[in-house]
Amino acid sequence: MRRILGCAFVSLDGVMQAPGGPTEDPTGGFRHGGWLPQFFDEGVGEAIDGFFRQPYDLLLGRRTYDIFAAYWPYVGQEPLGEGEKFDMLGKTGEEQGMIAMGDAFTKATKYVLTRSHPELGWSNSQRVGSMEELAEIKRGDGPDMLIQGSTTLYPQLLAAGLIDRLTLMTFPALIGEGKKIFGEGTPARAMKLVDQKITGAGAVIATYEPAGAIEAGWAGPQIVSPREEARQQAMQENRW
Repeated sequence: MRRILGCAFVSLDGVMQAPGGPTEDPTGGFRHGGWLPQFFDEGVGEAIDGFFRQPYDLLLGRRTYDIFAAYWPYVGQEPLGEGEKFDMLGKTGEEQGMIAMGDAFTKATKYVLTRSHPELGWSNSQRVGSMEELAEIKRGDGPDMLIQGSTTLYPQLLAAGLIDRLTLMTFPALIGEGKKIFGEGTPARAMKLVDQKITGAGAVIATYEPAGAIEAGWAGPQIVSPREEARQQAMQENRW
């Protein structure tokens, strides 16, 4: 059986919209696209490299697929003059790494979870129309399926019990608006911390695995005072 592993860049207030650049996703009037680069450091780069080190396929939402398909196949493909050849040796280490990642993403099978029927022109792309279909793919043979971005996937995957591990890279920024990783429809779940580190720029990289249902309990001794009884009554009557 394959695993589904997620990795998300989030702010302290849980926003993960458009971390990479101002034009990545300005929908909803989002004004802070490109909020991540100022916090990117060597530790974050190492964590990303580690996430993509093993063989993998990609699992993407439709909008994230559109962002990736419009970017990654074209990294490093600046126009060349007549008779010129593409020179990888002339690239910096960072540029070479980006080009290599774009090539790896293009070669990987890309599962696009969507109810619509979009045009999937990027090579090795396959539509997945439901959680049931995704579960069947997960039960089959193949490499792990990795999620990068895709805000709408996590509530659905958690509810369906399909996600195996989630790495949150939380950056020291408060955005105040935008799409959040755990939005509407997120089920109540306990999570178990399995790995963590803090980078020099202050990013907290924590990896979690699902750990069952939330169990309600009291943080201290339960006290039923006259004031508490009055407060409970006020809540029932919508006066609190």
